[in-house]
Amino acid sequence: MASPPTTLEDLIAIEAIKQLKARYCRCVDTKQWDRLAGLFLPETKLYGFGSVADGGTPPEFVAGLARRLARVISVHHVTTPEIVLTGPDAARGIWPMMDYLEFPEDEAPQEAPGSRGFVGWGHYEEEYRRTPDGWHFSFMRLTRMRIDPLPIGHPRPRPGRFPPTPDWI
Repeated sequence: MASPPTTLEDLIAIEAIKQLKARYCRCVDTKQWDRLAGLFLPETKLYGFGSVADGGTPPEFVAGLARRLARVISVHHVTTPEIVLTGPDAARGIWPMMDYLEFPEDEAPQEAPGSRGFVGWGHYEEEYRRTPDGWHFSFMRLTRMRIDPLPIGHPRPRPGRFPPTPDWI
């Protein structure tokens, strides 16, 4: 079992990693692909995603997401992370997650054939490294414990909602 953070610097590093993960979720859901790509180190490997083969690279991952989610409404939530510093510039984390993906009528998700989309639950298992530019992902794996299909008759989104503001922060 890892020991808890003991210094203010440890807590600042952990908070920076939490901010990194928040940006990841926002960039995916608001389709900010260039910003998303900047969150990963070039050597990062990704596993467990439908948009890239296991062992894929960040450019492959982002290109796959951009194609796959172009017309999909997605909402990613991550909560209560466990983050341990494994060195002065390295860390590991586990994030419980829930995602909602709603596909257009003429597409069906590979995870839930014959449906409008799905709600999934699982965990992100990640590694991070600090560079002079801040913390970045150096490894990411998505595990899934459950996927619930959205039925074909699931209500469509109502018009008139506010879109996200990509440059708010």
